[in-house]
Amino acid sequence: QVQLVESGGGLVQAGGSLRLACAASGRTFMRYVMGWFRQAPGLEREFVAAITWNAYTYYADSVKARFTTSRDNQMNTVYLQMNSLKPEDTAVYYCAATWTTVEVFYSDYRQYAYWGQGTQVTVSS
Repeated sequence: QVQLVESGGGLVQAGGSLRLACAASGRTFMRYVMGWFRQAPGLEREFVAAITWNAYTYYADSVKARFTTSRDNQMNTVYLQMNSLKPEDTAVYYCAATWTTVEVFYSDYRQYAYWGQGTQVTVSS
């Protein structure tokens, strides 16, 4: 069982930056694939980024070159640095985790077993 607690959301002007953090419980954090998703009102949950055991990263085209995800396995924490934010980035952001036996990543939210509570990110124009 893994519990995920997110922090770092808020209100920012377009062009600004925010850094989200997701702290995980559990002793085998380094064997979890971590993902970031977001959901805007009336829309489906959308893949943002994922990071594998050894910190290989993958991004949705909409955030590539603006967002960066990283992980600190000693601190059981994954981060999402968001730069050059746009109003269309406004959403509730979720971190997610799933334990895997091989190093993979998933962009399908249905592959993730554990979810944080979500944190609101609002980008004003």
